[in-house]
Amino acid sequence: MTTQARLDCLCLLILYLFKADPPAVTFVLTGETDGIFQIQPDGLLYHNKALDRETRAVHKLQVSALDAHGNTVEGPVPITIEVKDINDNRPTFLQTNYQGSVRQNSRPGKPFMYVNATDLDDPATPNGQLIYQIIMQLPKINDVMYFQINNKTGAISLTAEGSRELDPIKNPFYKLVVSVEDMGGQNEHSFSDSTSVDITVQENIWKAPEPVEIEENSTNTHPIKITQVRWNDPGALYSLMDKEKLPKFPFSIDQEGDIYVTQPLDREEKDSYVFYAIAKDELGKPLAFPLKVQVKVKDINDNPPTCPSTVTVFEVQENEQIGSNIGTLTAHDIDEENTINSVLGYKIVDQIPKVPRDGLFLVQTYSGTFQLAGQSLKKQDTPQYNLTVEVSDKDFKTLCHVQINIIDINDQIPIFEKSDYGNLTLPEDTAVGSIILTIQATDADEPHTGSSKILYRIIQGDSDGRLEVETDLQTNAGYVKVKKPLDFETVAVHNIVFQAENPEPLVSGVQYNASSFASFRLIVTDVNETPQFSQQVFQAKVSEDVPKGTKVGNVTAKDPEGLDISYSLRGDKRGWLRIDPVTGEIFSVAPLDREAESLYRVEVVATEVGGSSLSSTANFHLALTDVNDNPPRLVKEYTGLFFCYPPKEPGSLIFEATDDDQQLLRGPHFTFSLGSESLQKDWEVSKINGTHASLSTKHTNFEEKVYHIPIRINDGGRPPLEGTVSLPVTFCTCVEERCFQPAERLPGIPTVGMAVGILLTTFLVIGIILAVVFIRMKRNKGQDNVERAQASEVEPLRN
Repeated sequence: MTTQARLDCLCLLILYLFKADPPAVTFVLTGETDGIFQIQPDGLLYHNKALDRETRAVHKLQVSALDAHGNTVEGPVPITIEVKDINDNRPTFLQTNYQGSVRQNSRPGKPFMYVNATDLDDPATPNGQLIYQIIMQLPKINDVMYFQINNKTGAISLTAEGSRELDPIKNPFYKLVVSVEDMGGQNEHSFSDSTSVDITVQENIWKAPEPVEIEENSTNTHPIKITQVRWNDPGALYSLMDKEKLPKFPFSIDQEGDIYVTQPLDREEKDSYVFYAIAKDELGKPLAFPLKVQVKVKDINDNPPTCPSTVTVFEVQENEQIGSNIGTLTAHDIDEENTINSVLGYKIVDQIPKVPRDGLFLVQTYSGTFQLAGQSLKKQDTPQYNLTVEVSDKDFKTLCHVQINIIDINDQIPIFEKSDYGNLTLPEDTAVGSIILTIQATDADEPHTGSSKILYRIIQGDSDGRLEVETDLQTNAGYVKVKKPLDFETVAVHNIVFQAENPEPLVSGVQYNASSFASFRLIVTDVNETPQFSQQVFQAKVSEDVPKGTKVGNVTAKDPEGLDISYSLRGDKRGWLRIDPVTGEIFSVAPLDREAESLYRVEVVATEVGGSSLSSTANFHLALTDVNDNPPRLVKEYTGLFFCYPPKEPGSLIFEATDDDQQLLRGPHFTFSLGSESLQKDWEVSKINGTHASLSTKHTNFEEKVYHIPIRINDGGRPPLEGTVSLPVTFCTCVEERCFQPAERLPGIPTVGMAVGILLTTFLVIGIILAVVFIRMKRNKGQDNVERAQASEVEPLRN
């Protein structure tokens, strides 16, 4: 048998009392006693001094029982004594001072150094569980901690603030005081130790490189190193990230951090690149923020100038002054702007034709602006010049073509063929759009230009704008047309004056004179016209309950010739209105009903009194506003309401009411009640909403018959109206939950006897008709036989 004892270091001396059967008279102890454990002859096991777990945590002993002769009677019995730990050792740091370094902008939370402490107590118990913490940081800027420590491992790293703020220029050194505490730092009897940590802040070498400039279309062997990035510590994994997602990304990076361009670049295709360098640890986690890499593609002169178009066309007026600008030729060069590669020079190398001489034009060398150089031009000499222009940059030349058209100047005025077009008489009802006169002027300037086109204006005699003149673009003829209706009563005679002018301004020194003006006299004759209403639709609004004879509106019309007018109504289908034939006032002559027609429309006829009795019509619309003059009613005829007989329990039926009066937006709000108080012991009416109610039975003692229940419905209007309706409810035997009622003989349907009599009579009539037909057929057949016999007596014999 094995005996174990777990002892604190300061336990009682007596451990255990062993007993043995005779002939055993004494006990002996062997094993790892270390002079501490002893046993008395009577079997009492004890220790004589304090135990130390850190010296020996487990003692292996054996106890044997001996007889008087010293022979082993029983045993040896193994004994294991485990010494239980108490917190009697303080943690101690391995160093009294630690030194480390960290790069500025290092990743927060990534350890850059460790501190370590040991404790002789049992690490499997709280006595040996150590907790680290930073208790002081010097300097401490703005009371912000730049460093942090893993309380279990002692790993020191930067906080997020430290990653941002550490700067070796401002503060290159920091001192930390770090403490370690056993018992997990959770016991007031725990032991602790502290150490100092000196940290040097080193400059961050993970920095974006300077912008790189690469010459386009390089013929050197690729790839070519263009720049580099470096992480603060060796072993980083580098990669590039292209946010533009180019189809072919022309850059790469090796694991030393060297960045290469992998192919020739074309500035005209893409003049700059922006991408990012990334450093990751062996687990693929970013070590810091990506670095921006900028590459500019340097231009070389590899593109010739290009002309803006196949032919550039300018226009210049004849007699233009020498030195006048004619136009600007703007060629293009897709090389980089504002560099020597895209600076263009212009030079005229040929002029066709060379009349009246060569060198009539010059071009500004760098602006491309053309000017008149030799003399003023005449269209009679030539209407067009063609120039060949050399456009060059420092390496290339291109020929462009310029066409200069000579345009006529407006130095001739339009001249009418005659100054007076006489008199013209027209009736006032001449149709709008009619051409009433053709006028003609001529212009000696170049045809089909702004200098020779003629516009005609009426400058006198038509203040109301009743006429207009349209120009024929081919012949310059002017067509005088009626634009608005003529009116004899307003103006009977128009003395019209026309002016002919050009859309282009005349040149200096030339003015329009009497030759550009013409006149004619328009005489308007009177036509008997129909009366004219002041408006085509007259509207009025009255309440539907106005008394008979109330004025509900009026209309007005005038006769252009000043004749009197008589008014009448047309289309008064309900006979509600009459009109005063002299004043046009309209009155009600019968009760109005909005429910029959809410907007009443009639035609008003205005007729001349005397003359030709011409007439015209207008519309009169009378809107009727509602008054509460219709009591509520059921929305439909309810004929199928029933309860199954005999009823097992009280039931209810739903019905709906309506009102012919105009309803508010919120809808009707009817109230419902029984039409007789005597029914209240059997029936009950309950309102569901503004239009629906339910009729309920209060018990089941009803007969199998039809009950006609009067329902009183009030509309709550102003004034309120009430109607009483009868709701038929049937108590009947039900089949499949449907009311079953024996069919009764309907009015007009014959009895069985009547039906048999009608059938026999029908058969008798048919028999008589058949007998008559048969007798006639027999008679016709006998006559046919006689006629054939007579015919055979006179027919000659035939062989």
